[in-house]
Amino acid sequence: MALLGFIIASVVNIFLRSEAFYWIITYAGVIIFVGLIAYDSQRIKEVARAGMENEEGEQKAAILGALRLYLDFVNLFLLLLRIFGRRR
Repeated sequence: MALLGFIIASVVNIFLRSEAFYWIITYAGVIIFVGLIAYDSQRIKEVARAGMENEEGEQKAAILGALRLYLDFVNLFLLLLRIFGRRR
């Protein structure tokens, strides 16, 4: 739900063009994506412990888990670039 709120707030800020709202969204996004990284890591651990009945299911679960983590890290990196990047 927090991710959905983040997306909606980002779209709203496109129309408002508020500098303060931009920074609030950025810092909230960092917190959200750090939480998502922790959550997805725990889900991968749980899936690994539970095991799958067939090898194909394990491969699909591994690929989806890796994709989720990858997207979380990419989005976190982009938000950190917003914070630490220099504006000219």
